[in-house]
Amino acid sequence: MSETVLDYMTRLGRAAREASRVLARASTAQKNRALQAAATALDQAREALAVANAKDLEAGRANGLDEAMLDRLALTPRRVDEMIEGLRQVAALPDPIGEIRDMRYLPSGIQVGKMRVPLGVVGIIYESRPNVTIDAASLCLKSGNATILRGGSEAIHSNQAIARCITRGLEEAGLPNAAVQVVETTDRAAVGALISMPEFVDVIVPRGGKGLIERISREARVPVIKHLDGICHVYIDRAADMDKAVRIADNAKTQRFAPCNTMETLLVHAAIAASVLPPLAAIYVQKGVELRGCPRTRELLGEAVNAAREEDWATEYNAPILSIRILDSLDEAIEHINRYGSQHTDAIVTENFTDARRFLTEVDSSSVMVNASTRFADGFEYGLGAEIGISTDKLHARGPVGLEGLTSEKYVVFGDGHVRT
Repeated sequence: MSETVLDYMTRLGRAAREASRVLARASTAQKNRALQAAATALDQAREALAVANAKDLEAGRANGLDEAMLDRLALTPRRVDEMIEGLRQVAALPDPIGEIRDMRYLPSGIQVGKMRVPLGVVGIIYESRPNVTIDAASLCLKSGNATILRGGSEAIHSNQAIARCITRGLEEAGLPNAAVQVVETTDRAAVGALISMPEFVDVIVPRGGKGLIERISREARVPVIKHLDGICHVYIDRAADMDKAVRIADNAKTQRFAPCNTMETLLVHAAIAASVLPPLAAIYVQKGVELRGCPRTRELLGEAVNAAREEDWATEYNAPILSIRILDSLDEAIEHINRYGSQHTDAIVTENFTDARRFLTEVDSSSVMVNASTRFADGFEYGLGAEIGISTDKLHARGPVGLEGLTSEKYVVFGDGHVRT
């Protein structure tokens, strides 16, 4: 009798739980050895990775994947370099596990503090980007967590090729193969099983389209770390430096169109709009970006701008499309962002310290920036080595989730025969 999907996922879950107990007591040196060995294995497997990825890209084109999805799916030599560098950076990061903080004596004579510990087993559900396999595996491994990785069917060959490199690293370090498991079936029932196993899985991290994340959030019986949308804003204040404004607003939109930290709406103070928008519009048009603007923007820029509809302000395009709105005050900009934004990443360009402080304080997003492109909002750029995802929730982690976001704390108490009276 063949194994059902539920039986298969239960087997993976049980193995992950057992592996998590081994990882929880693994030394920093052992975990780092696994990461470094996996990096070496990736470097040696470049040809095999390219062959596997070519199969996925060919199948993706045949199945009608759009260019944004194909871009996410591609394992270019540069992205392989980034995966290797990510592994080595995570290996170089301080190990948070076992760290004890805030130890203090209480009147009873006991010492109380907190120790950082792994979450246990982390399930990752993601689409397209095979580099997520490395990001997730490296961070979970360094933070002492076992992980079950369920990538999209469109990246199955790439993910399996990467998984073989990770397994080589685990074996070289003497850690169980089940510490990192890539789900081998493309049956969607595997997702339903993974999010319904609280006895084996401690947290789920979905990475992919809004539909996937909404489904996971709705159906999961396991806590979820997630963000739904990346509706990111850049606000050019009346006190902005023109050169900075043009450079930042260009980069935030056009450096890459697909990522969740790409700007989708540009807000401009009316006092500076006539100076900054024409050169920016010329850049966007030259780079093939469709502009959709409010009536004041269209009056200023003319036929280069289509009329923005109400739904445009609340849309994550993941494409060369940009909404533009001219506003009369910082108050209006903050109100717009808090109304239409997704609490992901928002930036202000200004030389006015008071305006910058107000923006940082009043914009309710997981990353808020002053005079910097929203494209910096990811774990690698934040010095986390890599990220497992970005959370716009307020519990348990917020913003790019790296090592610390994959840990919890428990109270530890030291006594010397103390008893409560």
